[in-house]
Amino acid sequence: MLADARRTAITERLRAEGSVSVAELEERFGVSSMTARRDLALLEQRGVARRTHGGAVLPSIAGHEDSFASRLLMATAAKNTLAAAAATTVSAHESVFLDSSSTAYHLARHLLDRGIPLTLITNSLPVMELVATHPTGGVELIGIGGQLRHLTRSFVGPFAVHTALGHVADRLFFSVKGVTADGALTDADPFEAEIKRAMVAHAAEAVLLVDHSKLSARGLAVIAHVSDLSRVIAHGAADEQLRALRGHGAAVEVVT
Repeated sequence: MLADARRTAITERLRAEGSVSVAELEERFGVSSMTARRDLALLEQRGVARRTHGGAVLPSIAGHEDSFASRLLMATAAKNTLAAAAATTVSAHESVFLDSSSTAYHLARHLLDRGIPLTLITNSLPVMELVATHPTGGVELIGIGGQLRHLTRSFVGPFAVHTALGHVADRLFFSVKGVTADGALTDADPFEAEIKRAMVAHAAEAVLLVDHSKLSARGLAVIAHVSDLSRVIAHGAADEQLRALRGHGAAVEVVT
């Protein structure tokens, strides 16, 4: 593939996925890491990409050098699989809470691409930007405002919690930093945990989206307990991890 055609293809993938990694470009186009990095550097000069460690993201996602941009490049296959599975469970005209996780960002993209009328309620700035710039016109966005946490590009704090508690959603899809052995759902930041806790309380169905790495990690702040969930959609989890989730009373769906 000629260099210009390859860079056009990279740009299209960026717009579709929100991120690309150097390793992914090496495999997809059969180029060296040096060539892949050179392509991304040129696309950054053109203003269509923003370089991050190990790849690039859309400029709107990388408004700050933050962990959201780096998380968007991690475990993308697992997150896309989880997002695709979750998207199929949503019906037209439902209201959906989405948290500020990178998995929820992938889910928002899948929901928008389905083109069904929905109401999305989120504290995630990247999800808000995605909805605002997507050609689909059937999605109503309710943005949860508050204090902007630059690290995660999410709105948190008392006003954000108050706004979340002011709505009731049919479903909540969210992810966590980790799940403890006794079934506690945890986040790295207490402000993030607080708003997720509010969403869990006001969703008719709370669905946790996790890959196997989240089942062997834990954060500082407790959000809720596995027993508070309607369902867990898990990717790549070992049998003992699945047994532990089910032992805490969770209905678990496994996707591959």
